[in-house]
Amino acid sequence: MPAKSKAQQRAAGAALSAKRGDTKVSDLQGASKQMYDSMSEDELEDYASTDRKDLPETADDDS
Repeated sequence: MPAKSKAQQRAAGAALSAKRGDTKVSDLQGASKQMYDSMSEDELEDYASTDRKDLPETADDDS
């Protein structure tokens, strides 16, 4: 499933980096920490690899 916003894509990238051991888990906060705890590495990769070109900065709450 692709990310729905640039913010979601960035959070997934941060969580993926921590899953892979490239950054400290303790550095994560907010959405990236929740994603780290609840998603697999494959799921995070799907979100993080989304092309950001046509994404809004943040997703609408009603979608």
